[in-house]
Amino acid sequence: MVGFAVSRQEPTVGVKFVSAGTAACIADLITFPLDVAKVRLQIQGEGVAGAISKKGMFGMMLSIVQKEGPKSLYNGLCAGLQRQMCFASVRIGLYDSVKNQYSALVNGSIPASHVSIRILAGITTGGMSVIFAQPTDVVKVRMQAQVTGVAPRYVGTMNAYRTIAVEEGMKGLWKGTLPNVTRNAIVNAAELVCYDLIKEFILNRRLMSDNVPCHFTSAFAAGFCATVVASPVDVVKTRFMNSHHGQYAGAVDCALKMFKEGGLTSFYKGFMPSFMRLGSWNICMFVAFEQLKRLFTNMTQGTLVPPVPKVYAAPPPAPQTDAAPVGKPHYYFIPVVINQWD
Repeated sequence: MVGFAVSRQEPTVGVKFVSAGTAACIADLITFPLDVAKVRLQIQGEGVAGAISKKGMFGMMLSIVQKEGPKSLYNGLCAGLQRQMCFASVRIGLYDSVKNQYSALVNGSIPASHVSIRILAGITTGGMSVIFAQPTDVVKVRMQAQVTGVAPRYVGTMNAYRTIAVEEGMKGLWKGTLPNVTRNAIVNAAELVCYDLIKEFILNRRLMSDNVPCHFTSAFAAGFCATVVASPVDVVKTRFMNSHHGQYAGAVDCALKMFKEGGLTSFYKGFMPSFMRLGSWNICMFVAFEQLKRLFTNMTQGTLVPPVPKVYAAPPPAPQTDAAPVGKPHYYFIPVVINQWD
């Protein structure tokens, strides 16, 4: 019996880079209202001792729609998409390359698939991405925090960039970089490492094939792990980045004041919307990312259109006789159709 195997070519760095940014933008378009609700919950009661949020995620979304209109659920979307193209392209698109580089630095004594290498790569790309995307993150958070009907701090995304640069200097555009680096390094390591490990576990035990259900399950679990680990840093980052000039002396001062205001629970404000947002975002992003990688790889290979299936014949049959000799095999023409499209 002859077996046929179709090998899948590894996507290039460029394909991963573009796929990651595009997939992240798709995920943002779908889940952005959840992100706005999360930010509003995180800054609710800011500066008021003992203030505790009474609204859940859906309650906050309903309140925003009733008071400000549905459009307010997409405040800061432009900056959010700019952020993802800068941010996700680096942290996700370069993850595999950084893994391989770290493995090469130790002469391959530790394989790229080792957990320690994966965690280190996730922390590295997560921190690197902040350097490129921090101004877009600052503007996104501030635009999301604006309440429609109240005198806005900024009239648009580009106005926000200009106003912050004029009033706070270039330093203002990189406000909260330290907590953001910390937060994104943790989130990136948790997301990508958990996704990698869970996906490998599923595939190695043949529980699912390497397709959408597998990607969905892995992404959901990765989103939960990332939310549990990163929520405290995320709340501090949001509060500090949204603060007025001089409100906090730094990220540590922001964290201390938060603790005085609400104790440990203040660091998990908006946990459910954070999880629902991050979990759903991970699902949308990783499913889209995997499909886009395959699409772009096939496009670069020129195999986007499936080839015509080839038909191979078994050995031609022996001449028919009235009585076939005993022990001699009978041959029949059996077409074998091979679908070369993966």
